[in-house]
Amino acid sequence: MAVRPVLIRRPPSAVWAVLADGTRYAEWVVGTAGSQPVEGTWPEVGAALRYTVKVGPATLHGRTVVRACEPVGVLELEAVSRLVGTARIGIDLRPWGEENTLVTIDEHPLTGPGGRLHSMLSEALLQIRNRRMVRRLAQVVEADSAPPPGGR
Repeated sequence: MAVRPVLIRRPPSAVWAVLADGTRYAEWVVGTAGSQPVEGTWPEVGAALRYTVKVGPATLHGRTVVRACEPVGVLELEAVSRLVGTARIGIDLRPWGEENTLVTIDEHPLTGPGGRLHSMLSEALLQIRNRRMVRRLAQVVEADSAPPPGGR
């Protein structure tokens, strides 16, 4: 299971603001080229969004469903792809000091080829992807909530 922590130099509310906006999913999820809410109110349990992945000239679509949500603390998603099956993505936010957030992303395959063929190699690839994903999340959050010039 690919577990990847990152320290984001913004409070949990700033991180949650990005996670809670389903239209911004593609900004921080590596491999996606676009996203749009399709069911429910993101990020309520049961809400879903459709995402797009571009692989060369091909465009693939998948769906991500919220399985658990504790605002400003926990978001658990199930990503569904016809090509690789389903995966669980758990995102945990913890205050770290007064102005920082420790974000941990825990992803593992559940069903389909991704689940059946899970190995040390696929785990290593997930680690690389998730390292990039937490960095992108940090960049998006920190750019959104940059402190004013001359301020903290």
